[in-house]
Amino acid sequence: MQAMKSETIPLPDLPPGYTTFAAADGERLAGRLYRPVLEPLGAVLVVPAIGICQDFYEAFACWLAGQGYAVFTFDYRGMGFSRRRPLPEVECTLVDWGRLDCSAALTAFAARLPAGLPIHWLGHSLGGQLLPFVADRRRLARAITVASGSGYWRENAPPLKRRVWWLWYVVAPLSLRLCGYFPGRRLGMVGDLPAGVMAQWRSWCLDPDYAPGVEGDHVRQQFAAVTTPLSVFSFADDEYMSAVNTARLHDLYVGAPQARHAIAPADHGLKRIGHFGFFRAERECLWPLLLPHLEA
Repeated sequence: MQAMKSETIPLPDLPPGYTTFAAADGERLAGRLYRPVLEPLGAVLVVPAIGICQDFYEAFACWLAGQGYAVFTFDYRGMGFSRRRPLPEVECTLVDWGRLDCSAALTAFAARLPAGLPIHWLGHSLGGQLLPFVADRRRLARAITVASGSGYWRENAPPLKRRVWWLWYVVAPLSLRLCGYFPGRRLGMVGDLPAGVMAQWRSWCLDPDYAPGVEGDHVRQQFAAVTTPLSVFSFADDEYMSAVNTARLHDLYVGAPQARHAIAPADHGLKRIGHFGFFRAERECLWPLLLPHLEA
């Protein structure tokens, strides 16, 4: 296994190892580039789940760099190291996170790579939903989604469906009205989110057709226009996404060749994986499953 080193660019207000880059509207975002010691075999852009900061993926990014891949992690505006102002002052939506932030991260990552190196999109949960909003996605060699699904609440996994109606019909609208953002950390739900992000996510999760049902046929067409090959990884014990959620989302990608992989923890000697477990260091035994999809 090759050793890992991370690009170290000290910048104001950021720990060593992080850098900033600009979205098309001028918003500065924070990211981190992990480089392998030798010339990279390929490149992986890690696109976070909702409410999750890039540090969550550090162990995974270090391991992947150790396998010979350049890796870039980043925070959406209003999140983690990309938060530049109080959340009530952050005006953005999920579509903005895809159209502006993911697009900027892809551009910034590509600018730091050798010309012609294949770039892979690795989207965790929400990160698997934002690909259609990225204008320059054709430069991607492959997209890998991990624990991604539609989010429609009536089709959520049973542990979530029993309680999520309380979030969508009571907690979310009330907290947005009172706080001007979603205080998920204090509530023990999801994490702190900008108001526009939470409001749009709520509307998507309440619609049987998810994003296209709310945003209209042009978004359905954006999903259909994705031709990047997809590798889909879902987990039998995902406490949020059901098999139906997973299928509903990826069925929207009608123009993309797909390979879908449903993983049971017991098949890998594990008691649990869940929605977030794949990226935890104690689940490192699962990470080699991705390598054939990066090498293809």
